[in-house]
Amino acid sequence: MTFQEIQELIRLLNKSNMAEFKLEEGDFKLSIRTALYRDTKGAQLVSTPMPIATPIVGTPPPVSALLAASAPAPITEAPAPAPAAEAPAKPAAPSGQGYKEIKSPMVGTFYRSANPEKPSYAEVGQKVKKGDVVCIIEAMKLFNEIESEISGTIVKVMIDNAQPVEYDQALFLVEPD
Repeated sequence: MTFQEIQELIRLLNKSNMAEFKLEEGDFKLSIRTALYRDTKGAQLVSTPMPIATPIVGTPPPVSALLAASAPAPITEAPAPAPAAEAPAKPAAPSGQGYKEIKSPMVGTFYRSANPEKPSYAEVGQKVKKGDVVCIIEAMKLFNEIESEISGTIVKVMIDNAQPVEYDQALFLVEPD
């Protein structure tokens, strides 16, 4: 299991109401405790997340199996504020077949531009090439540029700016060239 995969598990636990997560498979052992974890007497809360991992011996299970087994129930959040007045209206979802999705490679917060004063990386109707930056996803205070994996025309932006995204969630709908 890589460090990045362990970080992903920590993010999922912090978003859930789980206090502790333990995984043992063969020689591989992993234990993670969050701020919700109470000490053995139940009187005091631990103030920070405390990932505790034992050395990896042998081959760990695939991350997709870990994430599927440990995925917390969705947390409902308050509705997001209305988008700014200068934001262009999005067209209705295209119903045609043959569109491809650009998906989120991680959990985080979706941003269409580097900062509010800069233009969006990708707009509806814009042509993108494989490797073009289409958005940024912030994860653990790191801003990750997300590149298009296909060439084509952006048909729809699937996520509002500054909204949380899940792993493998569709960000853009693209009509391939």
